[in-house]
Parts: sequence; structure tokens; C-alpha cells
Amino acid sequence: MLFSLPLTRLLARVASASALCLGAAPVLHAAPPASAAATAELSAEAGQVAQWIHRTQDNQRLPYLLIDKRAARVHVFDAAGRLQDSSPVLLGAARGDHSVPGIGERPISAIAPHERTTPAGRFVSEPGQNLQGEDIVWIDYDVAVSLHRVRTGNAAERRLQRLASATVADNRISYGCVNVPRAFYNRNIAPVWGKQAGVIYVLPETQSAASFFGFGS
Repeated sequence: MLFSLPLTRLLARVASASALCLGAAPVLHAAPPASAAATAELSAEAGQVAQWIHRTQDNQRLPYLLIDKRAARVHVFDAAGRLQDSSPVLLGAARGDHSVPGIGERPISAIAPHERTTPAGRFVSEPGQNLQGEDIVWIDYDVAVSLHRVRTGNAAERRLQRLASATVADNRISYGCVNVPRAFYNRNIAPVWGKQAGVIYVLPETQSAASFFGFGS
């Protein structure tokens, strides 16, 4: 896919990005608390990360997303730290918190099943666009991982059914990109992250978020 990014970066990643898209400041003011109903959407660990972000203003007054891989959900926060919405997501088929070095430059045929991970970390997002004119949001451009609307071209993958199921085990299907329902993307992602930078926190699944992000005791 061809993406609307700086030319030097664009030329370095055109072929590989096409394949992989089939991641503390001082306290200023405490963020207003989310409603009880909204807070219930967060797992205990996602709640801990949200509290850490609020306490340290780590989002630097930018809107942010929490992608909870263990729960297979994404949570949308505004710049003040208020929880706006949540949704199930589809994630990389392989369990793991790191991308294989150089994977963003490799053809899809050279990516083994165990390498199809969604990397954990703190990422400053970038709006992008593919060759078909569809907008996406880059999580980590260098490894060709983005957040985008769910794609249903391959019926055998049953992506809509996976999103709708009550379990998280079947939400692992992508090469690393994060898929969300189209309506959710259009309502929450496109109007904000599709137009400006934001912060995306992808929670780890091989260790605690506290140790990974460095806020544990």
C-alpha cells in the first residue's frame, strides 16, 4: 500500500507495508473520573495503566488509546483522560510483545506464523492512507503495524464473527495490525486519530504492564 507519509519513509516501506496491513511529565490536574459503567469496561491491568497515565500525564495532553491484548479490547480516552468508548479488536495471530527486527521490510510470504505479533509499547500514532484511499492509523510505521477498520475480503477468516464472539481466543488472526469494527472506527478513530497525532499504549501479554512501562514498585 502507498501511504501519505514523508517521502523518505514512504519509499523505504512501500512494499512491506502493503503486506503487513492485509505502537513522564509532572502532574498538572487529575483527570475527571470515568463513569462506573465506562470503568467497568477496563480490565484491572488496563485500569492500572490508565491511572498511571492520569497521574503522570504521560499522554502529554494528547488523546490516547489503550489496547489490552489479553482482553482483546481497545479503550478510547480523550486528552483529559476521560474514557469515551471501548470495543473488541482483532490482533496479531502470534502471542508476543515484540516485532521481529526488519519485519516491516519483508514480503508477507516470508513472515512465519510465530512472527505475527502485535508489539506492546507506547507509540505516537500517525494518520495514513492506503492505495485504495482508505484511511488508517499507524501504530508503529517502522514495523508496518497499524490500526484500521476490519477487512472482510477473505470470508474464511470470519473476522466479523470473531469480533462479535464472547471469547478472546479467536481474536488472534492478523499479521500484527489491530482491526476494529467499521462503525467504531468511523465514530471514534477517524475524527481524531485520523487527523492528528495521539498516543497508543499497547499492553503487554508476556509480563505485567507495570514492569513493562516501568511504574511498578
